[in-house]
Amino acid sequence: MKRRVFLAAAAPALLSACGADNIWASDEAVRSARYVSSEPPSITLFTVIGIPRGEGGHSALMINGSQRVIFDPAGSWNHPRIPERHDVLYGITDNFKNFYIDYHARSTYWVAEDRVLVSREVADLAIRRAEAQGSANKSFCAVATGQVLRGVPGFEGAPTGFSPLKLRDWFMSLPNVQSKRHMDGDPANNHDVLLRQKDGVVTGYNR
Repeated sequence: MKRRVFLAAAAPALLSACGADNIWASDEAVRSARYVSSEPPSITLFTVIGIPRGEGGHSALMINGSQRVIFDPAGSWNHPRIPERHDVLYGITDNFKNFYIDYHARSTYWVAEDRVLVSREVADLAIRRAEAQGSANKSFCAVATGQVLRGVPGFEGAPTGFSPLKLRDWFMSLPNVQSKRHMDGDPANNHDVLLRQKDGVVTGYNR
């Protein structure tokens, strides 16, 4: 679903192949990274979409409740400052959100960011469901994302198939979806993104 990139040990971010894993950050790491956003509670669907054919490359959720996390099933992005438990990434500040998006947006893919405002209770339930989902196998990103959403009030109709585009089409049918489109002309190897990243800050981010 997303390429495997090998970097030297000194690189600022570490990338892994998409597929199931057993990553389990410590309680201390998760507590220390906890980030509470001032934005209203929400559930955001990220969809990585190919250029020019429009094929769906990846699905993920950003959930903003009592903390902000990204559920990135079978995803390849990680960072030494972002603790992960299976496919849940903690400590998603605005800079790390931008870095996550910038990592995926490139000359061959753009990123759809589709957000629905929810209550704090619904957002926290979505976080708990993401935490309970476990690691997804390769190519199961849309399946796992749909399974998380199906148990959340207001999202029970989410499809659980393999198509990120079908999942996005359904998500866009929900009331009051707020959408953004992220594009850039970076080469398809992510190296430029990693070089611009320092201490969790994406320099030159202009979207």
